[in-house]
Amino acid sequence: MTQERIILGIDPGTTIMGFGLIKVTNKKMEFLQLNELQLSKYDNHYQKLRIIFERTIELIETHCPDEIAIEAPFFGKNVQSMLKLGRAQGVAMAAGLSRGIPITEYEPKKIKMAITGNGNASKEQVAKMLQQLLGLKELPKNLDSTDGLAAAVCHHFNSGKVVAGKSYSGWDAFVKQNEDRVKK
Repeated sequence: MTQERIILGIDPGTTIMGFGLIKVTNKKMEFLQLNELQLSKYDNHYQKLRIIFERTIELIETHCPDEIAIEAPFFGKNVQSMLKLGRAQGVAMAAGLSRGIPITEYEPKKIKMAITGNGNASKEQVAKMLQQLLGLKELPKNLDSTDGLAAAVCHHFNSGKVVAGKSYSGWDAFVKQNEDRVKK
């Protein structure tokens, strides 16, 4: 029996949100799409969040992914940047959860390790390896979209394994796994 699933990978951001889609038939990966959502032209942060939510819903309705893999925010020194990035990630997650799609987060180092074997690989190294793995003819100018694609491929490589990231199958699962974050 043929097992087929579609994985949407997202690299959240408030300037550029990268995303990529793969189809996995049995264990064979097939490239579907990669692109980016340009958000720098919008000044209002809340408008950016609305657009991230709407575009993620549109991707879900168009491609019907079975799972979503999302890059977890890395910890930086700028608290405001971290807050904005976390909101972007949360909005993308909310879009998937609103459609009942399981979501798994991956640390950037884990994604790089899964793709290149080196957790400190550059964006360019990750993109080149994806190009080889998926037979991409050319790479995009901005590599945010390949980062989203890398999250999807990382998820495929980690399927069936215990994942260090968090996985949610819906709002109830999210709340149960994050009780310390719920205000009462």
